[in-house]
Amino acid sequence: MKYVQEFDKIDLSNIATVGGKNASLGEMIQKLTPKGVSVPNGYVVNAQAYWDFVDDNSLRQPLTQKLKKLDTEQFSNLRAIGKACRKMILAGEIPIAIQTEIITQFELLKDEYQERIEVAVRSSATAEDLPQASFAGQQESYLNIQTDRELIAACHKCYASLFTDRAIKYRVDNGFEHMDVALSIGVQKMVRSDKACAGVCFTIDPETGFEDSIIISSSWGLGENVVKGSVTPDEFLVFKPTLKQGKSALISRKLGSKEKTMIYAVNKANTAGAIETTTVNLSTKTALQKQFTLNENEVIQLSKWAMEIEAYYGRPMDIEWAKDGYSNELFIVQARPETVHSQSKNKYIFHNYQLKEKGEILAEGKNVGSKIVAGKARLLSSPEEIELLEEGEVLVTSITNPDWDPVLKKAAAIITDRGGRTSHAAIVAREIGAVAVVGTGDATQRIKDGQVVTVSCAHGNIGTVYNGKLRWETSEIDMRKIKLPDTKAMFILADPGQAFKLSTLPNHGVGLMRLEFVINNTIQIHPMALIHFNELIDKKAKRKIEILTAGYDDKKEYFIEHLSQAVATIAAAFYPKEVIARMSDFKTNEYAHLIGGDEFEPHEENPMLGWRGASRYYHPGYRAGFELECKAMKRVRDEMGLTNLKLMLPFCRTPEEGKKVLNLMADNGLKRGKNNLEVYVMTEIPSNVILAEQFADIFDGFSIGSNDLTQLILGIDRDSEILSDLFDAQNKAVKKMIADVIKVAREKNVQIGFCGQAPSDFPEFAQFLVEHGINSVSFSPDALLEGIENINMAEEAIDSELVLH
Repeated sequence: MKYVQEFDKIDLSNIATVGGKNASLGEMIQKLTPKGVSVPNGYVVNAQAYWDFVDDNSLRQPLTQKLKKLDTEQFSNLRAIGKACRKMILAGEIPIAIQTEIITQFELLKDEYQERIEVAVRSSATAEDLPQASFAGQQESYLNIQTDRELIAACHKCYASLFTDRAIKYRVDNGFEHMDVALSIGVQKMVRSDKACAGVCFTIDPETGFEDSIIISSSWGLGENVVKGSVTPDEFLVFKPTLKQGKSALISRKLGSKEKTMIYAVNKANTAGAIETTTVNLSTKTALQKQFTLNENEVIQLSKWAMEIEAYYGRPMDIEWAKDGYSNELFIVQARPETVHSQSKNKYIFHNYQLKEKGEILAEGKNVGSKIVAGKARLLSSPEEIELLEEGEVLVTSITNPDWDPVLKKAAAIITDRGGRTSHAAIVAREIGAVAVVGTGDATQRIKDGQVVTVSCAHGNIGTVYNGKLRWETSEIDMRKIKLPDTKAMFILADPGQAFKLSTLPNHGVGLMRLEFVINNTIQIHPMALIHFNELIDKKAKRKIEILTAGYDDKKEYFIEHLSQAVATIAAAFYPKEVIARMSDFKTNEYAHLIGGDEFEPHEENPMLGWRGASRYYHPGYRAGFELECKAMKRVRDEMGLTNLKLMLPFCRTPEEGKKVLNLMADNGLKRGKNNLEVYVMTEIPSNVILAEQFADIFDGFSIGSNDLTQLILGIDRDSEILSDLFDAQNKAVKKMIADVIKVAREKNVQIGFCGQAPSDFPEFAQFLVEHGINSVSFSPDALLEGIENINMAEEAIDSELVLH
């Protein structure tokens, strides 16, 4: 045939005639189907058919003349030009020879599947999906096509979609000549995801460019809702290195609200042969909103296929997938190169934004980008209101789709009620370097048109919209110029949302991961309230727990899953560097503030010196809660395969207490030395220093907690404003204790680190630690680079001294 080719007869060498999308499908069917990747079969209507259609209807000159009139500065007449071009295309007729080949191949496809089938009819521009331009969503697709008449009408409308407003502007923005781009059409057997689920998959973190992750977004029904950002999807995070090892590499899953489910409507062609509505978007039933769309086995299957696709193409990929509701089989329906992080020219430049003040929070959602911007909010309900948005303003709308592209490119920030990190708004925001806060739920109700707002995407994975213009600072860091010292420079970290971004900075891992942030902000519930839920007296707390733990038959699993996923995210971000997680160290008053906590915590006059740290773990009043922590850590290390995770006990008053806790951990599958598990102890009590040799016999290392150690040596409440002038980690008594415990650690050949602000604030303190042989120093993220500089200076000074002597 002249105009039609089967997918298994084309590959990437045919991009010029079939477009990137179709060429990629052919390539996958030929090369990846033998590796087990399932791709629905079909065929291509090539670019020659498009050009013969154009010439047979004498459209070249009229289209060229019309497009010459386009205002390429303000695009003031874009709608009128696009409408006129589409009208010309739709007024033409597809030559009989082309129609005959399309229908003949359709019959052959039916014979192959030996059943009555529906097909998807997708547009693929001949310059589409090149590495430098994604062309995502610029042309139209038509689904659930069943008859010959519908098929020809859908192909005709695909040709017209080469001149959608967004496609015209995209070509201008990316330097493509309009009449140099043709349109190929892919006809592919439909996957009945209307009866199941569908979505997208990135083989690179779309926010940070972290390359060891696979991000899968999923929602009920057809995948258009995920692609266009019409819903907030489920999100699954898979870690490639442990997936290759055969471990349970699903390290995080987040339940999306999945507000809508797109299904097929009754599909008809009118008397003129034009396609009527082929889909309908229904409200998702509440029970399905609370249910994950994919199970772990399905997530792992998609992830393995994604790695095969990425390995074959040799670059990060943006993949669309679907699950058939009749056969329950998964399929890959499209794959193209990821075009933001993989093509970045500034991989070594780290942009740091710090908000210097806080204000009234108007909306929160998932962040896209890592910048902070401010401007006037402009509430738009339709892309036709483009003239209302001034360059650099903040666009606020319910959802976006590709029709919004010309509008989005004028915005400094994009805020949507619905959508996830792989939605249309998110993808465009990354491409144009804007920030976005998606899936806020109610931004269009809470933000007023014309209101000045500050949009911050600089911290974690939550984007925040504040009222008014706030102050912030920016800095640019060229990581190639930073030399890591011999002394390990590590992070103090609490928020998993920052892990992937921070891991790109020069570092030796995480010297202190605080679990309290996750327990307080994500879990929110006292572990003993989950264990003894049925006996709770507080009815209000009970209702809150029921809401938070919806979908968990075993409420203890809620705690284990959320804690393990948070720890795994940080361990994966820095893998294979060590990540030392400190077991929970709330004081009794802090534990009491957790939901249901009042019923399990005593009132103490001085919680700082009370029932905290190791003494809680083996006590009957908390032992079962600590066992949940142990189960979470065992899952991360043994099931997920993140053996770079090490554990640390806080506020351990005596060696005997340390032995009790170590025995309890062993009883819960965390035996020191098994699977290379190392357990450290915080050095924050004078007894830890005085009995350092005994502690070194039962632990693998020390970590000096300078705040608690200073307050207990000097007898000063570290929170006291009156005594704040006396609180000094550089006090001679404190430094003597630090020097003593470092000396013992070196003699006993165990690791010792330091956690605190002083080495970044005071170069002389950094030099003191280095001179005494500290193995590592851990810093908060904002102090890391200054701390590295101070350690480098200290090491250079010591080297110079050695040379002189």
